[in-house]
Order: sequence, then structure tokens, then C-alpha cells
Amino acid sequence: MDKKLDQLRELSLAEHLGRSHRLWRMVADTELVPLGLTHPRWTALWKLRRMGDGVSQKALAEALEIELPSLMRTLAQLEQQQLICRYCCNQDKRARIVWLTDSGRQILSQMETLIVQVRLDLLDGISEAELAQFEQTLQRITANAQRKLAAKK
Repeated sequence: MDKKLDQLRELSLAEHLGRSHRLWRMVADTELVPLGLTHPRWTALWKLRRMGDGVSQKALAEALEIELPSLMRTLAQLEQQQLICRYCCNQDKRARIVWLTDSGRQILSQMETLIVQVRLDLLDGISEAELAQFEQTLQRITANAQRKLAAKK
């Protein structure tokens, strides 16, 4: 019986993690609506900023852990909003390289302010020590999951 109870607790943890992720995302998405950004758009911009200009669409898709065709639709929308521009790669004409525009950088600055406030609001009442322990635990879970997936390949 104890083993089944432990399994239920593990499922509960997974459910809590999933729910926390969805709620965090919903709060962030709601705050970013006034900027004209959907979740796929703002996460692509955020990741592009972290990776730096001149990254390939393929590398950006891999970093976002999404399929390239999905990212290409999002990038087309961002390009239409004039937040990014895409150019053919000099070494491989089939590859496209992504750059932020000045407008994209301005939106990112506004995004950062909103995202930092969301983070502060959602982490309210959690000590630095608790947060550090939680992040360490999440990193361990992630590493275990990646190791398990790699072993299956």
C-alpha cells in the first residue's frame, strides 16, 4: 500500500508542477496582451534576446523545444509586427537568420518590466533560501528526465 501512496504523491507533484506552469504562463500572457503579444510570440522574442541576434531559425526552435514549422509561423507574425527581421544565411541559402529590430528591442524592454513584476508577484512570500532549494530541485528533476530520454535513444 505504501508504494501506491508514494506513486499517488508523485502524480500529485507532477500535477502541481503542471498547474503552476500553466497559471504562471496565464498570468504572464495576460500582462503582455496590451503589447500585442501571444505566448508563442513573447517567448520567441525572449529566447532570441537571450541567444542574441543572428541565430538560425532552427537553433531558435531547438532552444524553444518546439517544431520548426510552428516557430516559422510565429516568426512570420513577429516579422509582420516589425519586431524581427529574417535574412538568408550566407553559408546556407536555405537557412534563415533572425535579428531583432529596434521596435523588437523596445517591446522587449517593456516585456522585461512586466515579466519581472509578474515574477515578483508570484514569488511573494517565498524566501531566497526556499526559492534556491526549489530551483535546485527542479534542475535535478530536469536532469533526471533528460538522462532518461537520452537513454531511450
